[in-house]
Amino acid sequence: MSVLNPMPSTSPHSVDHEKPASEHPSATPRPARQTVSRRWAGVGTALAVAAMVAACNGKDASSAAAPPPPPSVGYITIAPKAQGLHTDLTGRTKASQSAEVRPQVSGILQQRLFTEGAIVKAGQPLYQIDSRSLQAAVSSAEAALAKARASAQTSRANAARNAELVKIDAISRQANDESQAQAAQGAADVAVAQAALDNARINLQYSRITAPISGQIDLSTVLPGALVTANQTQPLTTISQLNPILVDITQSSAELLELRRQWQAGVFGKVEGNAAKVRLILEDGSKYPHVGTLQFTGASVSQTTGAITLRATVPNPDRVLMPGMYVRAQLATGEASDAIVVPQPAVRRDPAGNPSVQVITAENKIEKRPIKLGQALGAQWLVAEGLASGDRVMVDGFQKARVGQSVTPLEMRVEGNRVVVAQADASGGKAPAKRPAP
Repeated sequence: MSVLNPMPSTSPHSVDHEKPASEHPSATPRPARQTVSRRWAGVGTALAVAAMVAACNGKDASSAAAPPPPPSVGYITIAPKAQGLHTDLTGRTKASQSAEVRPQVSGILQQRLFTEGAIVKAGQPLYQIDSRSLQAAVSSAEAALAKARASAQTSRANAARNAELVKIDAISRQANDESQAQAAQGAADVAVAQAALDNARINLQYSRITAPISGQIDLSTVLPGALVTANQTQPLTTISQLNPILVDITQSSAELLELRRQWQAGVFGKVEGNAAKVRLILEDGSKYPHVGTLQFTGASVSQTTGAITLRATVPNPDRVLMPGMYVRAQLATGEASDAIVVPQPAVRRDPAGNPSVQVITAENKIEKRPIKLGQALGAQWLVAEGLASGDRVMVDGFQKARVGQSVTPLEMRVEGNRVVVAQADASGGKAPAKRPAP
């Protein structure tokens, strides 16, 4: 019978099984130092994130404390002034006088006696036609005249003699009457012969073609050796008077009616026809230096175009204008004593096409102001309604500010077709800085 021992076994194997799991040789040990380092690393990351958040909050606070300054925009101050009004119309130049040169006798062209494109005087020889046949015609007419005169002399002498004989009844009254008739017929034959001689001499003069008027001569359409005929349809050349030159301007009847309505309503003063000035804009956009005068207004409206023709006379001393050129004519139509004008870029339009401007108020805020426009005056608009003296109209900086926003106003002024910054002369008299029109 074996005795049971209640005490644990003291064998080495028994002791080894009773060790804690952390001290068991087969278990993986966890260093205590590594665990502590990871804990401190997490704490540092949290502190860094907190610092960044605090820095961002500080920047936002400083930004909110200092808002950006209002944008700078340019404006002009409305000041009514006396303004001459004009209408832009299309026109075409025309020579004040023009003559087509044609031969009046037939023959072979022998010479051209002028330089193409030169200035010729009235009566100056231009062409020479072979005149031998015409000279022969003159000689024949002279001989016929001499024969008629000799026959007439005989008839007159016979008539005078018979007039004496009939008194003494030496001849019959019938013979006397016949001799008197022959004398009268002889006188008529002389007159016919004289007219034929004059015509032959005129035709001989026509063999040398002369300039009918003074002016600039065009190109010649024929060369020496060509056969020309009397009163042919093709002219030999053309002579035009270019100083002064005429400008035929067309204006629609509707525009003329509106103009007269404004005159009657007293919108602006009327310019009398004899005082109406005409300024021309050439095809390349340049201004013609000389000012013309309106001569007359047509009395009827064209049935095809519905337009009225106006004619102006324009000086052309340098012969810059040539017949047939298209020009744009600025015709003075009235005078406004208190006109309000704004640059065209300052006018804004909504999708419906209604015009408006942006006005800077006394609080330096942008306000939209509807206006009513009149006619265009070059690069400006005439304002009929909506603006008054002293209004500050925005002309620059539309991309930087909107309606209702506070702005920093910068005064500007209009010089010609440009908007110029109206800077104070603090730089020793330097010219103000210029900006193109917006």
